[in-house]
Amino acid sequence: MNDYRIRLATENDVRPALEMKLQSWREAYAALREPSFFDHHERELEGQVAWWERGLASGAQFFIAEDAQGKIIGLAGGTPTIEEDQDAGVEIELGMLYVASQYYGSGLGAHLMELVLGQREALVWVIEGNDRALAFFEKHGFKADGTTEALVGTWQGLNERRMVRVNG
Repeated sequence: MNDYRIRLATENDVRPALEMKLQSWREAYAALREPSFFDHHERELEGQVAWWERGLASGAQFFIAEDAQGKIIGLAGGTPTIEEDQDAGVEIELGMLYVASQYYGSGLGAHLMELVLGQREALVWVIEGNDRALAFFEKHGFKADGTTEALVGTWQGLNERRMVRVNG
């Protein structure tokens, strides 16, 4: 299970990374979303690929983890904290962290998070009802700070909870 390598993603990784992300959504949110939600996002894949490729071309970065056969089994990336989250007092947000379900509990998620954040103070938004993710982030020093946000669009009806890790 620990036979993987992590590297920065390239343009050629975008499509398989997004396919892996969508599979992670199916695994994590199956009880929270109808099948049509996942079908919709699958139909939107081409637009997402183009958007992510433009992001990489303009300097954005994210990490991927690959198994011994080169299949993407995890991805992670961070961004500077947006203006609306400045009150959290941290400078970086863990914007995404996805791990294939067969690697849950293997340490891969923690390894990816460490590459993105190091030991810096940070925040992450987690969908309420994703108890596995909430427990993972609590284990790694994040605490809900009481800030929530109602989601819109295809995510409507769900809320996100902001979790902050402050060293000290």
